[in-house]
Amino acid sequence: MTRRPVTYVCAAILLAVLGAPAQAASPEDGRAIFGLVGLELAFLEALALIALACVFVPLSRAVGLGTVIGYLVAGVVAGAGLSISFTGDPEELLHFAEFGVVLFLFVIGLEFRPARLWAMRGTIFGRGLAQVMTCAALLTSAALLFGLEWRVAVIIGLGLALSSTALVMRGIDESGERNSAFGQTAIAVLLFEDLAIVPFLLLVTLLAPSGEDATLAGNLWATAIGIGAIALLILIGRYALDPVFRIIARTRTPELMTAAALGVVVFAALIMASAGLSYAMGAFIAGVMLAESSYRHEMEADIEPFRGLFMGLFFMAVGLSLDLAAVAQNWQVILLAVPLTISLKGLGAYGVNRAFGTPHPTALRIALTMGQHGEFGFVLFSAATSALLLPGDLASVVVAIVTLSMALSSQSDRVYRFVSRKTAPETIDEDFTDAAGSVLIIGFGRVGQLVAQPLIAEGVPVTLLDHDTDRIRKAHRFIERVYFGDGRRPEVLAAAGAGSAKVIVVATGKPEITFQIVATIQRKFPDAALLVRAHDRIHAVRLASEGVPAEAIIRETQLSALALSGRALHALGYPEDEAEELIAQLRKLDAARLNEQIIAASNAETRDAVIAAIAPEQIRRS
Repeated sequence: MTRRPVTYVCAAILLAVLGAPAQAASPEDGRAIFGLVGLELAFLEALALIALACVFVPLSRAVGLGTVIGYLVAGVVAGAGLSISFTGDPEELLHFAEFGVVLFLFVIGLEFRPARLWAMRGTIFGRGLAQVMTCAALLTSAALLFGLEWRVAVIIGLGLALSSTALVMRGIDESGERNSAFGQTAIAVLLFEDLAIVPFLLLVTLLAPSGEDATLAGNLWATAIGIGAIALLILIGRYALDPVFRIIARTRTPELMTAAALGVVVFAALIMASAGLSYAMGAFIAGVMLAESSYRHEMEADIEPFRGLFMGLFFMAVGLSLDLAAVAQNWQVILLAVPLTISLKGLGAYGVNRAFGTPHPTALRIALTMGQHGEFGFVLFSAATSALLLPGDLASVVVAIVTLSMALSSQSDRVYRFVSRKTAPETIDEDFTDAAGSVLIIGFGRVGQLVAQPLIAEGVPVTLLDHDTDRIRKAHRFIERVYFGDGRRPEVLAAAGAGSAKVIVVATGKPEITFQIVATIQRKFPDAALLVRAHDRIHAVRLASEGVPAEAIIRETQLSALALSGRALHALGYPEDEAEELIAQLRKLDAARLNEQIIAASNAETRDAVIAAIAPEQIRRS
């Protein structure tokens, strides 16, 4: 079934639900819908929420607002247009859906291997901490000036200081800038924010009014219990979970592995809850402890569907619990607060990055990209409301502020281009009047330069194409000419001689740009022999799945790594011919394994799963 019929079916279900006299019914009050009561009515109410999600999430994605906004709007519509039991007591649904936050933090913990955290400690815990705390201080000050109580102001400041990981990462991936200075810095700050939600949730528990006076002895005892629970969880995760999963894996029962993964999350959450701490902290610690486990990818794959489902339900519950009357009453405050909070957060991010030595253009782009507030704000404000720390009407106002800021974030790139137009990168006129090489090389970086040198030395006519003006200017010192142009544009490739070239070499460094160039060449210039530089093994498999022959794909690190290995064997005393034979065998085995992965990824339905499962493996010669 295609997407359009699915949307029509969901819309039909929605119209049927909205057209019915939808009222809450239970066996006690005797009310019913279509003769349904009790459990059957609960199914109908769940179906109404599913129908709303099926309509508004695709619409939200189609206009570039992302899935989170779609779920929120679906929840708001359910609260405003339906009279079901969820709308009468949305906090009950919200409490149930918070399990999605627990699962989300468990998956985050799985991604944060201790070694990875340690390697990135400087950027994550230095710049990330400075940016979040600076933005939180500015936003908290604004809340205090507005007249809010200090504990409420602190929670609001911390919640608004967090950015949307989903929106920022989507923008970075779409522009292929994961390895750029901008991408690396933004990712580091996002990693810290993902970690920071755990102590922020703990802070909500500490600041929440308990209703009784706490003594020093009681505080010390509660702290000791919390530390003991964390230590117990770490010990169990370190020494017990791997053997348990090993036993379960031997049964070869997939559903048992899924149940065990969910059981680990629930077990960790219950230990933390029994110690008076948050479920989320327990799930996160369990994830970190299992990050080095051999079963990490299996657990992540098992948890992912439940995480996505419960997170979607959580955001719908946030929309359901939104006090529309409070929003309508404070609409002027909301419209004033959105640009103010975005500006304060952007100012804090810009100042911190400039203080860490980031150039003005990069710092400005980080400030604009991360100026919006994020989905973790919903999590924090929901926890604060449940803990009676944040009044319900105020929570609805700040949720509306976060939602509008996320909706506006799609315009951040346009604002950046407008603000920085005076300092836009220098361009060069595209002039291909004398481009007539039999070999066209696209990308004249460190790989493209090495590819071109033997060809030029042999007198082979080569056309060199690049889109970096600085690189072109520097190249003039040692080569006659590099043409300026974007290899993703078919008219540029045609002008550069792609139609008459015998060989086209794609040597660009960014995988996403490489995909776009390869797709253009395959569509417009299929007669030329195509050779492509692959960033890594996964990139090679993805290129092959797009129709590039395996023999035409060269991984940029493979040959140099094998050459270094051969030199190491020779330095250890291996005869040169024996070392070369060993390396040749390993190359053959690696090529066979790559070919198996390419064949497995040729099926479009299972391609993503096959590529996601690719991981380093030890190659042994027979």
